[in-house]
Amino acid sequence: MEAAATAAGEGRRVLRELFGFADFMPHQAEVVDAILAGRDALVVMPTGGGKSLCYQLPARMLPGTCLVISPLISLMKDQVDAAATTGLRAAFLNSSLTAEARRGVEAKLADGALDLLYVSPERFAMPDFLARLRRARLSFAAVDEAHCISEWGHDFRPDYLDLARLVTDFPRLPVAAFTATATARVQDDIVARLGLRDPYRVRASFNRPNLFYRVVPKDRPTDQVFRFVQARPGEAGIVYRTTRRDVERTAAALARHGVRALPYHAGLDDEVRRRHQEAFNRDAADVIVATIAFGMGIDKSNVRYVVHGDLPKNIEGYYQETGRAGRDGEPAHCLLLFGYGDLARIRHFIDPIPDEAERARALAMLREMVRFATTFACRRRRLLAYFGETLDAAPHPGCCDVCAGEVERIDATREAQMVLSAIARTGGRFGIGHILAIVTGEATERVCRLGHDRLPTFGVGRDHDRRHWRLVVDNLLAQELVRQTDGEYPVLELEPAARGVLFGGEPVSILRTRRAPAARRRRAAAATDEAPYDEALFERLRTLRRALADEQGVPSYVVFNDRTLREMARTRPTTEAALLEVSGVGAARLARYGAAFLAAIREAEGGARGGAVNGDQ
Repeated sequence: MEAAATAAGEGRRVLRELFGFADFMPHQAEVVDAILAGRDALVVMPTGGGKSLCYQLPARMLPGTCLVISPLISLMKDQVDAAATTGLRAAFLNSSLTAEARRGVEAKLADGALDLLYVSPERFAMPDFLARLRRARLSFAAVDEAHCISEWGHDFRPDYLDLARLVTDFPRLPVAAFTATATARVQDDIVARLGLRDPYRVRASFNRPNLFYRVVPKDRPTDQVFRFVQARPGEAGIVYRTTRRDVERTAAALARHGVRALPYHAGLDDEVRRRHQEAFNRDAADVIVATIAFGMGIDKSNVRYVVHGDLPKNIEGYYQETGRAGRDGEPAHCLLLFGYGDLARIRHFIDPIPDEAERARALAMLREMVRFATTFACRRRRLLAYFGETLDAAPHPGCCDVCAGEVERIDATREAQMVLSAIARTGGRFGIGHILAIVTGEATERVCRLGHDRLPTFGVGRDHDRRHWRLVVDNLLAQELVRQTDGEYPVLELEPAARGVLFGGEPVSILRTRRAPAARRRRAAAATDEAPYDEALFERLRTLRRALADEQGVPSYVVFNDRTLREMARTRPTTEAALLEVSGVGAARLARYGAAFLAAIREAEGGARGGAVNGDQ
C-alpha cells in the first residue's frame, strides 16, 4: 500500500513538472499505475482523452526504453517533437532517416539513452531489429491504434498481426494496447491477437462533450462546405470527401475563394501528401480536404471542425474522424451532409463482397450510420449507444442540432403518398428526377412524351419546391419505404411497407432543418464555453507561437495548444511562477518558451495601460 502511494505521488510530481498538468484526466492515473506495476493493459480512450500521456509518463519513470508501435511514419517526427518539448528523451526509427541518423538512434537505444522509441509494425517485424531489441533494455511496449490488429475493427492492417511476437519473443515485457474506438468484440479480439496476459482494462467514456454534432441535407455539397468554412475564417478544419475527384474539386473551390486549403488523397505523390500534411500541422494551411487516407493518429490539437461532405460507411469510422476535432478540449463542430445518393455509392462496394456474413455485417453498419443521420433524437446519445454507453446527463443545446432545436419532425404523410403514388403509377421504372418532375408539375419533354403529365399525381406538389420533394424522397429511402436500384440508371421501387402508407394511411414523418432562434443558438454556443479571455492577446500569442514553431521546424501545437494560450490570455501571467500555474506549461516548455511568452504578455499589459492613460487624457 505504501509503495503504491509513493508511486502515485511520484507520478503526480512528474505530471506537474513534465507536462504542466495539475491532475490526471479520468482513468489516466489507474493506467499509469498498472503499467508501473508491470501489468499488460488494454486502454480504450476517445481521441483527446490523454492516451499518449498514459505511456509517456511511465516511460519517464521506469528504467529502460518504452517501445511505441505507431502505424504511420509520417506522424512519428511530430510525435517525437512533441515528446521532446516536454523534456522526454524520444526518437524514431523509420525509412525517412539517413543511415547516419539511424545509427545514432540505434546507439542511443543500446546505451539506454531513450525514454521512448517510435517504430512502425513493419520495422518491428524485421529480424535484425528484433535482434537489436533483445540486446536493449526495454521498460514496456505501447501499441498505438491497436484496433488495427482486429479484423472486426474499422481499419484492419495485416502488418499488425506480427505484434503478437511482443509477448512470445519478449515474455517478460509488459504490453499496453491503446485505441480510441473499439466495440466489446474488437476489444476482446485485440486481447486475443496480441496475447495480452490478464490485462488491466480501461474503457473510458466515448463522450466528447466539447463536440457539437450537426446533420443537414446534402444539396450542392461544395457550396455547403464553402459557406461553412467561410463562416470560420482562420480556424483549422478537416473536410472529408469520398472520392479523389471531389477532394480536388472542393479544395480548389475553397482556394479560389481565398481559403488556405490543400487536398490530400492516395493519388497524390508521397512528397506532395507529406508537404500538405506538414503545412496543415504547422498552421500554414487552415483546411485539409481529404479522403479517409488522411487522419489516423493526427496529433494536431486545434482542429476546430470536421466536415463530412459524404456519408461515412460506419459509425466507428465517423467517430474516429470527428474525434480529430477539439483534441485540446475546446469547443469544436462536426458537420455531416446527408444525402441518400451516398447509400447507393456505398452499396456499390458492399454488394459484391463474396462472404455473406461479412456483407451482412457491412450492411448492418451502414444502416446504423443512416439511423444516426435520420433519427429525431439526440445525436450524441445515439452515437454513444452504438458503443454500448448510456449518456447520463440530460440532453442540452450543446449536444447536437436536435437538442439545440435546429431540427424538427414534421408530418409528411400526404407528401409521402404523393411520391409513392407517382412511383406506383409509373410502374417503378423511373429515377428520382423523373418522379420529382411529375410531382412538381414540370412538363419535361420526357414526361409529356410518356403521357405522365396526364397522371392524377402530376403537379400535386406545386406548392413546394424541388428541394423539399428531394428531402421527402431521401426520407422515404432512409425509412425503407422506397428502394433505389443499382446500375447505371437507378430507378425508384416501392418496398412492401409502402402499401401501409398508400392504402392504410400509416403516418410518415420527416426531419427538416430549421434555424434555431438566436437565443437558443447562443445557449448552445455557451454550453461548452469557458470564462471570457482577451481575444486580442490570444491572437498575439498565436502569432508568437507560429513564429517560434516555424523557427524550430515543428507544428504549432507542439509549442502550446490553443487551450493553454486561452488560459494565458485569461489569467495574464507575468512571472515564471504564474506561468507555471497555466495548464500545459511544464518545466521544459517554461525553459524553452517562457521568456518569449511572458514578454508578449507584459508588452500587451503595458499597451493596455498606455491606452487607458491616453484615453483618460
